[in-house]
Amino acid sequence: MQCRAACGACCIAPSIARPFYGMPEGKPAGVSCVHLSEDYRCQLFGDPRRPALCERFQAEHEVCGDNRSEALAKLSELEVLSLPD
Repeated sequence: MQCRAACGACCIAPSIARPFYGMPEGKPAGVSCVHLSEDYRCQLFGDPRRPALCERFQAEHEVCGDNRSEALAKLSELEVLSLPD
C-alpha cells in the first residue's frame, strides 16, 4: 500500500518515547509532530534526523484502513493496546 496523501495519522496517533530533532521530550500520543506540515506531510521525509520509528513505519491497510479517519482510529487503538500493563 502506498502512503495516503494528506493523511498524517502516523504523525499524530502514536507516541515517540525518545527525543528527536525538534521534539526533545519525544512526542505524546495524539499530538501532531512538529514536522507535520499543514497539508499533513512529513517535513523530515528522507532527512537523517527523522526518527527511526517513522522511517520503519510501513503503510498497510490493516493499520491505515480506507481513509484518514480510520487510520487515526486504528493507530490510536494500537497505541493503547501497546501500553505497558
